[in-house]
Amino acid sequence: MPGFARRLEKARVAATVAMTVRARALRAAGKSVVMLTIGEPDFATPPHAIAAAHAAALRGDTKYPPQDGTAELKAAVQRKFRRDYGLAFAADQIVVGNGGKQVIFDALLATVEEGDEVLIPAPYWSAYALMTHVVGGTPAFVTCPQNNGFKLRPEDLEAAITPRTRWLILNLPNNPSGSACTRDELAAIAAVMRRHPHVWIMSDDMYEHLVYDGFDYTTLAAVAPDLADRVLTISGVSKTYAMTGWRIGFGAGPRDLIRAMVNTQGQATAGVSTVSQAAAGAALDGPQELVGERAAIYRRRRDLVVERLNEIPGIACHRPEGAFYVFPNIAGCLGRVSAGGRRIDTDEDFAAALLEESHVATVHGAAFGMSPYLRISYATDEAALEEGCQRIAAFVSGLR
Repeated sequence: MPGFARRLEKARVAATVAMTVRARALRAAGKSVVMLTIGEPDFATPPHAIAAAHAAALRGDTKYPPQDGTAELKAAVQRKFRRDYGLAFAADQIVVGNGGKQVIFDALLATVEEGDEVLIPAPYWSAYALMTHVVGGTPAFVTCPQNNGFKLRPEDLEAAITPRTRWLILNLPNNPSGSACTRDELAAIAAVMRRHPHVWIMSDDMYEHLVYDGFDYTTLAAVAPDLADRVLTISGVSKTYAMTGWRIGFGAGPRDLIRAMVNTQGQATAGVSTVSQAAAGAALDGPQELVGERAAIYRRRRDLVVERLNEIPGIACHRPEGAFYVFPNIAGCLGRVSAGGRRIDTDEDFAAALLEESHVATVHGAAFGMSPYLRISYATDEAALEEGCQRIAAFVSGLR
């Protein structure tokens, strides 16, 4: 049998996917599993976005699209950036990808040479490190401690940059911690980056509209316009508008970088579904009231989960500014044995035993570069969250 490329050894299955697969297998076996793993809104796609996709299909807008995105969607993206942050991008400064993940991969593939370092604040979405490995780069992690709200400290960033650093990736609000930086905190990061002009900066803002308690979210490009020649700002419709399956992400940045990203995308998938682009444009340009309404629901869910988890001895849960995750510390639960006889020495042990014995699916913190934590998604209904927290409490009470 012919062999496979060595790069596949670096393309590991994400822990989020692995835990979800195991949880679904338990469900298929008849178990009642509470799924708190997936970062996917449980809301419906806005009706006007679905109607726009239907209309596009009926009028025959079903041919090959431009590799960089349709003119209509790129115009909607321009309006979105101007409306949200006062940022002005020309059409050739925007690329549309098959989800935000492809936009990130396009950028890394277009710029990272073998051995280049990509700075990734931890905790982090595991895809950043996995993609960096696949394109030949080396992930370099910068710890963002809980006592600083899981936020990147300028002095830690400064110490981590080397001549081999190619990118700094910012993900705010953060997956998995939900942390978000204020304007002043972003300005402090920008001050560091001004001293290192050889480094690209990626701002992954996919959760930008899911912020709570009056938090004033903004993006690095708006705080530091003088860095525009090396900042790539990424967003999409997946989280804000509950359109994960439509697969629409977009990036905006310097022309030369966008041109290179369009080229790499052209070698892989080329353009993006025309009907999905029509739906995304309608979501961006349509009524925005539902964004705030859904954010208010997420905030109530966040408060419920944080309160319930903090009532459990051995668990301490930080209250995040945004996204739809909490990242509780479970240090007080380690070094013990579960009711089912499993030794709990790590957060991975905890997550595995919790799933097998109590049928609650979470993801261990080590998968996001920080232990001993769990990532819990509250992008599900309150009844499921209440049940999940009750099962976690019962599981912990059974540790000995």
